[in-house]
Amino acid sequence: MHDKELYQKILGIESPWSVTEVNLDLKVGKVSIRIDIDSREQLHCPQCAKASPRYDEVERSWRHLDTCQYQTVLTARVPRIKCSEHKVQQIAVAWAAKNSRLTLLFESLVIDWLKEANLSAVASQMRMSWKQVDGVMQRAVARGLLLREKQTPQRIGIDEVSFQKRHEYVTVVTNTDKGTVIDVIDDRSKAPLVESLKKLGKKALSEIECVSMDMHKPFIHAVKEVVPDAGAKIAYDKFHVIAHLTKAVNQVRKQEHTLLMEQGNESLKGTRFLWITGKENLREEQEVNLEKVKTIAIKTSQAWMFKEYARSLWSFSRKGAALRAWKKWYKDAIESELTPIRKVAEMINNHLQGILVAIIKAATNARAESMNNKIQHVKKMAYGFRNRKRFKNAILFHCGGLQLYPFSSRLGH
Repeated sequence: MHDKELYQKILGIESPWSVTEVNLDLKVGKVSIRIDIDSREQLHCPQCAKASPRYDEVERSWRHLDTCQYQTVLTARVPRIKCSEHKVQQIAVAWAAKNSRLTLLFESLVIDWLKEANLSAVASQMRMSWKQVDGVMQRAVARGLLLREKQTPQRIGIDEVSFQKRHEYVTVVTNTDKGTVIDVIDDRSKAPLVESLKKLGKKALSEIECVSMDMHKPFIHAVKEVVPDAGAKIAYDKFHVIAHLTKAVNQVRKQEHTLLMEQGNESLKGTRFLWITGKENLREEQEVNLEKVKTIAIKTSQAWMFKEYARSLWSFSRKGAALRAWKKWYKDAIESELTPIRKVAEMINNHLQGILVAIIKAATNARAESMNNKIQHVKKMAYGFRNRKRFKNAILFHCGGLQLYPFSSRLGH
């Protein structure tokens, strides 16, 4: 088989196109393949498919998969037509996406690499520029969003993710049924979240059963504005509630540690981990140490018990029993002399309805938190992001559950 026929088969080039020339430059390590279209072929508008006269031709080149480690480049003079409705348009080619300088198969390989490594590493591996690799990711996400079916999740999670070391965040809306990201919003304010949720459509919003989130007021107000009967659907996730109590325990520990140190007692030094970790996650020797220090740090021990008892209150299955238990917990906490615990108790009491919803519906932001961890890994892998748009794009690429690959029946994708 001659080289032109070989590449015609390998590339899946079909009439009216054909491979007319193959050149190998050993010095630069490059295979150049020329593809031409039959001049007699009737051309059609890529917008409306109407038969249209040829206007001119534009020389274009595309990077393809290497041939035996030789860089392979396809070149063709691509006709442009003049449509009566859509004016001058360039016809589509089967081997590459519109406005791309890479073939579909090459883009698919780059996408495979991007799933495993950061942009800089992929650029080095594929002998591409950083901008070219970023372009592949951008096109993949845009294509995936275009192909994504309209979502009707029954449960969603709303969580914030740190964007940079400074106090900058993006808001991530997660389909907790599927464990995929629905949207990434630039900040934590109400208006952008409202607009994002509205994209789901009124029908989908009415079918939402549960919205897991923390107690961030803009999130609460946004959901109440667009989700029908939101008061019975907003669920305050256990992780965030207990996080507030854990912080309060640590504040009490610091206060008591200061007082003990003034008396020359260093018993609380280096014990932070023992107080903030769930008892079931402590090793045997750590449990022993905790029991010892509890007899000395009376106030910290009391705060720790409020936290641990609150953790146990998520096991209820009936609303009435859960409500009574939380009210009893609140009464005891508010009557304590532990100011940090009292502050959190007031906050919990003000948001008790959402906590009860989370308990009865077994709602959790665990998937959203898992997604947060995955996003942090994406950020770490990229050594941070200076550009919010690229950060959002990377999140959707790795966590959006999107169809990222270019589609061409001729190339098997």
